[in-house]
Amino acid sequence: MATEWSGKGYILTVIVFLWSGIGECSGTAVAEVSNLRIFGMRVLQSNKEATVTEEGVIQVVEESYIHLRLYGLHISNNTSSYFKFTERDDDIDDDDGDFNRTCADFTKDIDIRTNMTVNAKGTAAVLSLKIKQLRKNEPHKDYGLCVKQEQDGKWYRLGKPDGLLQVVEEKESLLPLWLQIILIACLLVLSGMFSGLNLGLMALDPMELRIVQSCGTDKEKRYARKIEPIRRKGNYLLCSLLLGNVLVNTTLTILLDDLIGSGFGAVIASTSGIVVFGEIVPQALCSRHGLAVGANTIWVTKFFMLLTFPLSFPISKILDCALGQEIGTVYNREKLVEMLKVTEPYNDLVKEELNMIQGALELRTKTVEDVMTPLNNCFMISSDAVLDFNTMSEIMESGYTRIPVYDDERSNIVDILFVKDLAFVDPDDCTTLKTITKFYNHPVHFVFHDTKLDAMLEEFKKGKSHLAIVQKVNNEGEGDPFYEVLGLVTLEDVIEEIIKSEILDESDQYTDNRTRKKVEANKNKRDFSAFKHESESKVKISPQLLLAAHRFLATEVGLFSPDQISDKILLRILRHPDVIQEIKFNENEKRSPLHYIYQRGKAVDYFILILQGRVEVEAGNENMKFETGPFSFYGVMALGDQPPPSAFRSPSHMGGLNHAASITLAERSELLPFSGSNSQLNNMANPQYIPDFGVRALTDLQFVKITRSQYQNGLMASQLDSSPQSPETGHTREESGSTPLSEAPEVGADETTSLLNDQNRQPTHQINHSTHTDSNV
Repeated sequence: MATEWSGKGYILTVIVFLWSGIGECSGTAVAEVSNLRIFGMRVLQSNKEATVTEEGVIQVVEESYIHLRLYGLHISNNTSSYFKFTERDDDIDDDDGDFNRTCADFTKDIDIRTNMTVNAKGTAAVLSLKIKQLRKNEPHKDYGLCVKQEQDGKWYRLGKPDGLLQVVEEKESLLPLWLQIILIACLLVLSGMFSGLNLGLMALDPMELRIVQSCGTDKEKRYARKIEPIRRKGNYLLCSLLLGNVLVNTTLTILLDDLIGSGFGAVIASTSGIVVFGEIVPQALCSRHGLAVGANTIWVTKFFMLLTFPLSFPISKILDCALGQEIGTVYNREKLVEMLKVTEPYNDLVKEELNMIQGALELRTKTVEDVMTPLNNCFMISSDAVLDFNTMSEIMESGYTRIPVYDDERSNIVDILFVKDLAFVDPDDCTTLKTITKFYNHPVHFVFHDTKLDAMLEEFKKGKSHLAIVQKVNNEGEGDPFYEVLGLVTLEDVIEEIIKSEILDESDQYTDNRTRKKVEANKNKRDFSAFKHESESKVKISPQLLLAAHRFLATEVGLFSPDQISDKILLRILRHPDVIQEIKFNENEKRSPLHYIYQRGKAVDYFILILQGRVEVEAGNENMKFETGPFSFYGVMALGDQPPPSAFRSPSHMGGLNHAASITLAERSELLPFSGSNSQLNNMANPQYIPDFGVRALTDLQFVKITRSQYQNGLMASQLDSSPQSPETGHTREESGSTPLSEAPEVGADETTSLLNDQNRQPTHQINHSTHTDSNV
């Protein structure tokens, strides 16, 4: 191997030529043999590695053949015997002024060949050397070049570093290169396997392996059965894997050092290889597929467990005694709930199943106070209530099957009413609630507010009651402590807490009794108003006011005169639940649309009679405004065809409000149902009434509102009452008092008053057994 010397060799060459041109002698700078002068040397060729150190010293390997190029003056072919090497002691420091140091002993470790090649000018020559093997305890050896001087016959050593030659020990590889590469690759694989198994197998605790053997897939069960025997010996497995990993990594570093030839380079290479291929990649793989990797490499694991048995087994026994038996991961209730929440995106549980599991696990941590219905939101009945139609319809509309009964105060719950207890109760009997509750005598179940839900569920499961009263001991303030009722808890509340969802039925009004969020309107909700007494209107007025309204309409409004509608039919119209209405005046929103009875230009089909309160009327092109009070009426033209002139009379003296010019002839056909059949009153087109005035409430109002359909049904009923009975039907139409309508076409004022008084004397729970005609008003 040929190596080039540093820049100092070129400087020596220049000096040689200058010296030869000038011809001057310098006895103190170089060693001389006659006219022979040597300035320096460099390696020209070597069969083994040869280098030059940073100090300029030539470094060659033992047992090598090298060719040195010498630089000087007057060099000839017969001067090869004037060159020898001497050993240089490490403790002697050659400075630049020690060029003329003499050589006493010469070494036999360097053999100089006699054949030497010299250039034509005699300024350079090539000297062949053979370097012998160093001694065993010598890693390197330094030699100096000695040149013989002809004048005095002495040998002078060339100064440092121009005349210094260093011989180093030849480095031998432990194994062949191809075998080293194969072993390094295998060691990297084993390092990754140990690192991955250390993470994968040790992460599979015995408890998890038993779970996988019971509920895993077929492949997972097979893998778990292979791993579980060695995983039970946790410390022994851990020691074997760690010892194997350390052994492999150490061997890998030694091989890399021998291969690279540099300790620092071996550290860098081994660290990089172990981190990437022995740690990151295998641990990333085994952290996700540790079960499969561990099962497929089980024989390699067992082999290294056997190989490291002398060292790993005693250490594992010491760890067993010091640390105790490995139990595995065990989750308490809180950790299990949190694990379910965290793993929700990855498990195969649907949301409802997950909610049920969480609800069941959290049941013991919650109390009845957390799920109860507060007392203010509970539907309850007073013990003094009478089970008439109104009370029973209110119970049915509530939708509850168990209703608390209180005495005097809502917090004083004394009984529980079951809706099924009302099966044999007749609303007409007006039975008191106390009679029913004393007869059945259902026990009232009280619980404290801090009762856990699991204990409450056990109580409900015993079948004593599915409703409990929640109470607590109130010892605040002065006086003796007492029991304070907080609310109600039912079996449904506990079940809803378990399934984490609300249970709704067709009668529920709220999705949650705590948030009070209303459910969507139920179109199929039962309306019990059809079974109520027809005389019960939504707005309560006195019988005297009803009689006054009846007499006023019959005498002052032509459309309601006895020759149009009989007094009996008119009375039934007034007693209809939707005829008597009221408006609650809001002082903050005086111009609210809810305050307007009529609006100018807006079509209506009803007649209004003010009973109580005051209104403001705005009429005419000049928008004249005035106030009117009770027994003023409006909208006569909205009820039908042109009335007699008496129809325009009003105590307000505003006949212009009902003028025929206010009628817009927008023809429309209107079918009028009668008696629940498919018959109709007539097919005549009724004009649409558009008022040219507006009526707005100024105070709270009570008024009579009769629609066109109600009025026309009253006309039909009056005509049927006054018409003779057809002989073909063979039936007689009778009144509730068994008086034929044909014999009494009109009812006088005295008779109407008598009817009202008789009706007022009837009990409120009586059911109206009206005729076929009455039900259609």
